[in-house]
Amino acid sequence: MKKILLVPIALLLGFYSFSQTQVRYLDSLGQTLHSLSEANQLQAINKIPYDKFVGDVRTSENLFFKGVDLAIKLEDSTTLGDIYLKLGQIYAYKENFEKRTEYVLKSIKIYESLGKHVKAGIAYGQLGYNLKYSDMENALRYMRKGIKLLEQEKNTTEIDPLYDNYGIVLTINKKRDSALFYTKKSLNLKKKLKDSVGLGYGYANVATVYADDNKLELAKIYIDSSSAVRTKIKDSYGIAVNYTHLADVLLKQNLFSDAIKNYQISASLAKKGKYKGLERYCYESISNAYVQMNDYKQAYLFGKKFQTLKDSVLNIETSNKVEQLKIEFETEKKENEILLQRADLAEKERDISEKNSFILGLAGLAAVISLLGFLVYNQQKLKNKQLKKEGELKEALVKIETQNHLQEQRLRISRDLHDNIGAQLTFIISSLDNLKYGFKLPDNLNVKLETISQFTTSTIYELRDTIWAMNKSEISIEDLQSRISNFIEKANTSSDAINFNFQVNKEVNSNKLFTSVQGMNIYRIIQEAVNNALKYANATVIDVQIFSKNDDFELIITDNGTGFNIKDVTDGNGLQNIKKRAHDLNAKLDIISSENQGTKIHVYKFENT
Repeated sequence: MKKILLVPIALLLGFYSFSQTQVRYLDSLGQTLHSLSEANQLQAINKIPYDKFVGDVRTSENLFFKGVDLAIKLEDSTTLGDIYLKLGQIYAYKENFEKRTEYVLKSIKIYESLGKHVKAGIAYGQLGYNLKYSDMENALRYMRKGIKLLEQEKNTTEIDPLYDNYGIVLTINKKRDSALFYTKKSLNLKKKLKDSVGLGYGYANVATVYADDNKLELAKIYIDSSSAVRTKIKDSYGIAVNYTHLADVLLKQNLFSDAIKNYQISASLAKKGKYKGLERYCYESISNAYVQMNDYKQAYLFGKKFQTLKDSVLNIETSNKVEQLKIEFETEKKENEILLQRADLAEKERDISEKNSFILGLAGLAAVISLLGFLVYNQQKLKNKQLKKEGELKEALVKIETQNHLQEQRLRISRDLHDNIGAQLTFIISSLDNLKYGFKLPDNLNVKLETISQFTTSTIYELRDTIWAMNKSEISIEDLQSRISNFIEKANTSSDAINFNFQVNKEVNSNKLFTSVQGMNIYRIIQEAVNNALKYANATVIDVQIFSKNDDFELIITDNGTGFNIKDVTDGNGLQNIKKRAHDLNAKLDIISSENQGTKIHVYKFENT
């Protein structure tokens, strides 16, 4: 086991210098561009090696956008297609799937219009590889199309990585024999071409196939070979990935502690390199490893880190789709229940009619008048019951239709907020960052830009909270607990000097439901109180507690800060907002504070909850 860990330790010692080398390469390029002609600037940007631009995706993204502007100005369509394809790779690493696909498709359109079959084949291969987890059928189709184009042109240099990626997609599709054929075929081509960058990927991809087939010792051998190559060429992303490859193998061998160490190193390197997908995968794998070790506390902590990274624009869109499917399922379920109730009513009506006929035959002529009276009364009673049931069923249908309509409106509004306002706010932040990093600005102007950026970021978080509430017709205690935990986790991260405590007592009914408005008001009261304590109270401890007393839901937020004299203080926006939201909840509110004694905010006796 010690032998296995030697390579990762050596890689870790060298990684930071490797990463700095790549950053220096891009920074140096950015500084020298202004001394070149526009045509030479464009070529210099387009020639940035793959291992260099994935080592610093943020700087590379800015350089490639500069290249797009130059290519359009110089009417250089081929180079424009090349840079679009590289932007697609950048956004794949940044997990912006919409932009990833957008730029790859742009490159394909340009190459096909120019008759550049080799380049079109490469782009089709990248498009297919991008779809490997979301659309396997089209992933295989696009990759085969790319391979066919390159084989027709007999281009062994460019087809090499496409064979490699195709092998990985086949591995995911559990076609291991075919996967091993293509990955080894690619590896042999890399050796012939002396492709130093590609060799690291080639060895690693063969290792992935062997690991998936549980041939773990073979997998380790190929991982070691990949690590040696990547260390030599200073491939920072590849080094980070190799920790994960080794950890996956160790996990399959039930060597949980060693696997976790390698995942943690990979996550640290991924965070530094801004490889969010890799970082998220490591946290999820660590959480699963701790579950297998029965250490549920650590599993929960790393699971939260995984969920924090997972919470993104894509998550909001995916949640909307899942919610829509849920609505359709629930509607169908209720309609089936209504049909069953109607059938049951009809069956009961037939049974009663048969019994009445039988009684009428036995009773004879002497009881005809009384029986007719009874039957008329009984039939009317049944009719009234039936009418009542049908009325209830109609009301239930109308209610379902209204709920569906309201939910569709919520989803449409939330999508509009996200797609329009959210995108515009994100553009503002991106523009401010470009101003700060692209121009030398006075310090006071930098401070103002930073303030605007922080305010805009805060607005995006508030917008996400609003969309979260809008997408739910009801909010449970678990929903609130999860949302509040995320908020306090972020507050805790940004304020190391403050100790945050959040507790939901066991007596709180986990099945209790609030409306979306009630849930949002409770969340905002906690958020406002914590923010006030952070900004004005100089507190070192902030406690948030949710508990139940005599079947009533209660909320207490306390801090040990400077406090204030309630009689002498005019309500600011924070206290006014808390009072207004408590009023909207029909709840009672006590604010207890005195100078140097901290502050306690108590919300209780919620009505209609």
